[in-house]
Amino acid sequence: MAFRLGVDVGGTFTDILLINEATGETHRYKTASTPEDQSIGVLHGIEQACRAAGVPTSEVTEVLHGTTVATNAILEHKGARVGLVTTKGFRQVLQIARSFVPGGLAGWIIWPKPEPLADLEDTVEVNERVTTSGEVRIELDDDDVRTQLRKLRKRGIEALSISLINSYANGSHEVRIAELAAEELPGVPVSVSSVVLPELREYERTITTVANAYVQGQVSRYVGNLEDKLTAAGIEGHLSILRSDGGLVSGKVAADNPVSLLLSGPAGGVTGAVWAAEQAGFKNLLTFDMGGTSTDVALVQDLTPRIGRETTVGDLTVRATSVDVRTVGAGGGSIAHVPQLTGALRVGPQSAGAVPGPASYAKGGSEPTVTDANVVLGFLPSQLAGGEIGLDVEAAGTAVKTIAEAIGLDGVESAAEGIIDIVNENIYGALKLVSTQQGFDPRDFALVAFGGAGPLHANALGKLTGAWPVIIPPSPGVLCAYGDATTSLRDESARTLVRRFSELDDAQVRGVLEDLAATAKESLLAAGLAEENLTVTYSADLRYHGQGFEIPIQVDLRTFRESGDDGGLTALRASFDTEHERLFAFLLDNEHELVTARATVSGPRPEVASITLEKGGSDPLPALRSTHSIFVGGEHHEASIYDRHLLKAGNVITGPAVVAEMDSTTLVLPGHAATVHHHGSLLIRPIENYAAATTSED
Repeated sequence: MAFRLGVDVGGTFTDILLINEATGETHRYKTASTPEDQSIGVLHGIEQACRAAGVPTSEVTEVLHGTTVATNAILEHKGARVGLVTTKGFRQVLQIARSFVPGGLAGWIIWPKPEPLADLEDTVEVNERVTTSGEVRIELDDDDVRTQLRKLRKRGIEALSISLINSYANGSHEVRIAELAAEELPGVPVSVSSVVLPELREYERTITTVANAYVQGQVSRYVGNLEDKLTAAGIEGHLSILRSDGGLVSGKVAADNPVSLLLSGPAGGVTGAVWAAEQAGFKNLLTFDMGGTSTDVALVQDLTPRIGRETTVGDLTVRATSVDVRTVGAGGGSIAHVPQLTGALRVGPQSAGAVPGPASYAKGGSEPTVTDANVVLGFLPSQLAGGEIGLDVEAAGTAVKTIAEAIGLDGVESAAEGIIDIVNENIYGALKLVSTQQGFDPRDFALVAFGGAGPLHANALGKLTGAWPVIIPPSPGVLCAYGDATTSLRDESARTLVRRFSELDDAQVRGVLEDLAATAKESLLAAGLAEENLTVTYSADLRYHGQGFEIPIQVDLRTFRESGDDGGLTALRASFDTEHERLFAFLLDNEHELVTARATVSGPRPEVASITLEKGGSDPLPALRSTHSIFVGGEHHEASIYDRHLLKAGNVITGPAVVAEMDSTTLVLPGHAATVHHHGSLLIRPIENYAAATTSED
C-alpha cells in the first residue's frame, strides 16, 4: 500500500496526517512543536502516526510539508547577513523604499521604520545600465564587479543578492555577476532578481530578492536536515514543500526560492478548508484558522481562494504570489495582560507558545492565556492532543485570577469571559479585512473554522459576522496537514510588458502567455508529471494608464485569437472594469494598460476518498459522554459533552454542548444547534433558522 503524509508545523503544535491513498483512511497525530529544530517534532510526529496506524515507514511514498522556517527567520530576525549588489546610483534603494507610512495623520511621528534586511554598509554598486526595453546602455565591467564582491567578502556576508535596475527586461548582467560571485565568494548562496522576481519596480524586486537571500540558508539547511532524518527513519518518499499560493514544489526548488514559502503554513489550511466546504456543499466561504500563536483568515469564492501578489510577514512586504491570508496575533497561547498606562484588558499579540505554554499546560507557564480562559469557563476537556497534554484547571484559575484582580472583577469566570470576548473581537477585525473591506458581505459566506483552537471560538465568530453555517471539518486540528497532503505541484512564470491596449493585439498576448506556460511547465515535467495531466491558468496585472498600482485579473486564453479581432483584450478590459468598480466604486476613461502577464501550471490533485459517516437519527445520545457546567453569557449552564468519533450522520447537537475529539474541541453555544453532515463536518446555525436550512440541504 501507498501512503501520503501531510505535515504542518505551527508555533505550538506539529500536526501529522497519514492518508491511505487507496481507501482514503486517515490517521492523525498531534505533538508539541520544537522551535529549536522543527525537524525533531516533525520526525517524532511521523513516527508516532505510523506506529499508531500500524504502517511501516517504508510505505510512505510522499511527505508534503507546510513549514514556517522562512516565516520565523523573518519574524525573529535570524536570517543571514546579506550583501546586495545594485546599479551605480541605486545603493540606497532599500533605505528609500516606498513613501508609505502606516497609521493616521502624524503616524510618522511614532512609526519605527523597519531596518532593511541588507545593511547599507553591505550594499555595493556596479557600473552598468540597461534600459526598460532591455537594451544595454552601459556594459558591465568584470574587474569592477570583482572589486565590489571582494569588499563584501571582507564584510563577512553569508548570502548575496543581486538586483540591478531594469533587469526584469534583460537579466544578462545579473547572470554574469552571479558567475563572478561563484569565483569570488565560493559557498555563498546567491539570489538573482531576474530569476526571483522578473517584474517591474526596483524596490519591490530588490526587497523580495534580499528576503530570498536572507532566509535561503536556513531553509536550505532545514530541508536538507529533514531529508536526511526521513531517510534515516526509513522514509524514502519524495519531500515536497507547500508554497504560499497553495501549490507544492520539490524540496530543492523550495530551498532555491524560499521567499515563495513565507505563507506556506496558512496556505495549507485554506486548501484544506476548501476541501471541507466542497464536501459539505458550500462554494463561498471565510476560513478561520486559530492555532496556539496566531489566527489566519482568508476568503474563498466559488471554491477558489483569492490570490494576492504581495506577501506580508511582520513589517516585511515582498512581491510574491500567495493566498490572500490576513494574520492576527490571537491564538490559544495569546497572553492576556492589563497595561498600567491604560488599565484596559488586552489579549496578545504576545504568546506563551509551546514553551512554556499556557499555565494550564503545567510546563512552567504562569501568565494567563486564551487557553487558560477556556479552561476556566469549562469549554476544554481535561486532556489535549489525544492525551499528550493534560490540563491543570487550578493553575489556569490562578493565572486568570491575576486579570480579575487587575481590572477589579470579583469572579475569575467573568475575567475569563472578558478574555474570550476580546480575542473574538480581534479575530472579527481580521475577518472584516478580507470581507467587508474588500467589498464582500460576510453573510453571503459560510465560515469554516479549524486549527486546534478555532472550533472553540467558531460559534461566537458566526454570531459576530452573520456567516452561517459555521462548518467544523473532520479533524479540524490537523486540517492544515490535510491541505498539505491533498494539493498538487505548482509553478508559475511571469513577464513584465507595460503595454497599452492600443499597442497590443490578441495574437501578441496569446504568444506571450503560451511562452510563459511553457516555462512554468519545465519544473513539473522535470518532476515526472505528464504534460497531458497539467492544468494551466493565466492572469494579468492591469491598470488604467497613469495609475501607480495594478489589479490582478484572470485571463481566459480561449478568448484570445491567434489572428483576427481583439475579443480577448475586449473581454479583459471588461473584467478589469468590473473589478475596479467593485473595489473602488468608480471607473476612469483612461486607456487600459497590461503591466505583467503570468501563467500558473498545476499538476493533478491527488484522489483521496472522502469520509462517509454511518447514518443515524437526530438523537446524538449514543455519543454523549457526560454533562458539565460551563460559563456563558454571565451565567452557568449545564452542557452536554459528546465524543465526536461516536457521532453519526444526521445527529443534531443542541447547545450548550461541547464536542471533544483528539485534535480539537467544538463549542456549541446556547440558542444554536449543530447537525452532523454525512461527510463528517459539523454545521452550526442559530436554532431559529436551523430547521429551514437543514431541510433545504436534504
